[in-house]
Amino acid sequence: MGTLSVRFGQSRYDYKVTPGLYCVGTPTSQSPVIVTGNYKLTFDVVRRGLDGTDAWVLVTDTRGINIWCAAGKGLFSTQEVVRSVRDSRLAEVVQHRDMILPQLGSTGVAAHTVKKECGFRVHYGPVRADDLPAYIENNLVADETMRSVTFTLKERAELIPVEFHEFGRALLAIIAIGFVLSGIGPDFFSLSAAWSRGAIFALSTLAGTIAGVVALPLLLPYLPLPAFSAKGALTGGLMALPLMAYASNTVGAAELAAILLWTVASSSYLGMNFTGSTPFTSPTGVEKEMRRALPWQAGATVVGLLIWIAAPFFN
Repeated sequence: MGTLSVRFGQSRYDYKVTPGLYCVGTPTSQSPVIVTGNYKLTFDVVRRGLDGTDAWVLVTDTRGINIWCAAGKGLFSTQEVVRSVRDSRLAEVVQHRDMILPQLGSTGVAAHTVKKECGFRVHYGPVRADDLPAYIENNLVADETMRSVTFTLKERAELIPVEFHEFGRALLAIIAIGFVLSGIGPDFFSLSAAWSRGAIFALSTLAGTIAGVVALPLLLPYLPLPAFSAKGALTGGLMALPLMAYASNTVGAAELAAILLWTVASSSYLGMNFTGSTPFTSPTGVEKEMRRALPWQAGATVVGLLIWIAAPFFN
């Protein structure tokens, strides 16, 4: 239930275990040592991957953050690994001096410094915890498959509930504001216009959200253009077309243009959220894309809203 709750965005930042030394199976002084972080979702994945293997699991304090992000934030670090080894008195538990660290945490840990400060040699294990048993049996040698990062349909789909949760409250607020703006007209405010035009605005908002949060991750490998903002704009445009056809009987050409701008801009913006969840981007690449995309996203949003508000005065 905890895992399901976290998958839907609940208590994500407080889902953690106490750092320390744990065991899987019945390890001995010769059993391998696996190092991970204290985000419970990560911890559970490691335990599940080691099912049937006798091993020690050294859990470092990553403040409840996954390994990949913790390494980038400096939480899964050389100093933290060394401190965990010393605090757990690992040298007294095992006779060997080898540790297996997650490959995706390698950016935060300097292996030579770890060995110098605590005497343990670092081996960067496979990307996935499920490959740990095979990696251990192969004398800590990883093949190409173990080193490869994938982003399968299942893995992409797992991100969708969290994104909806993150945007849920804002979505309701935006739709409510849209109903108010839709009622503005020559008669100052029209309740019937607020309802009819507001419903279309709400559909446009939902279309942009679905395009950026659902369609983009599911269709990611098949979408052209390298930038996530551009991929989001494409899915937003595709979602806007049937909505514009439906709304053409209710609103004018100017409002249809506003629907297109709003749907595309919102989908493009939401699509950029996935840059931190994929192996396709780098931090510098994300920053560069945001500098380029945010101005036109904001511009399209403002122009679209202005057209939407002004249209009743010219119909």
